[in-house]
Amino acid sequence: MTPTLTLAAAEKVLADNFAPWVLDLGLSVVSVDAEEAVLRLPWSDRLAREGGGLSGQALMAAADTATVIAVAAARGGFVPMTTVQQSISFQRAVLGADVLVRARLTKAGRRMAFADITMTAEGTDEIAAHATAVYALLG
Repeated sequence: MTPTLTLAAAEKVLADNFAPWVLDLGLSVVSVDAEEAVLRLPWSDRLAREGGGLSGQALMAAADTATVIAVAAARGGFVPMTTVQQSISFQRAVLGADVLVRARLTKAGRRMAFADITMTAEGTDEIAAHATAVYALLG
């Protein structure tokens, strides 16, 4: 896998290809290469659930979005794709911290891509959530 995107191109993929409510999460691209993308999900009280932890819905959407950016980087640009499967395990609550969402492609073929996604609260290496995703590449 040699194609990749610049940070600016990855941010453009993010800005141009997601629903407004996903953009409202405030995600930004921290780094990108041919095998992975790292996005930042900024802390927001609006995304917290009862008890103050970041909601699982926000983490799942961030994992899904990071995977799209990782696939786009592997392909050298955005291509039509769709989520086929996503599974997530929540391991610890995120309280008052940004989350780094690292989507690493484990296989990127012509028609399918597979990703392993880890989410950590900024400033720690302890995994808050772990996801896997499978994408169908449509173009």
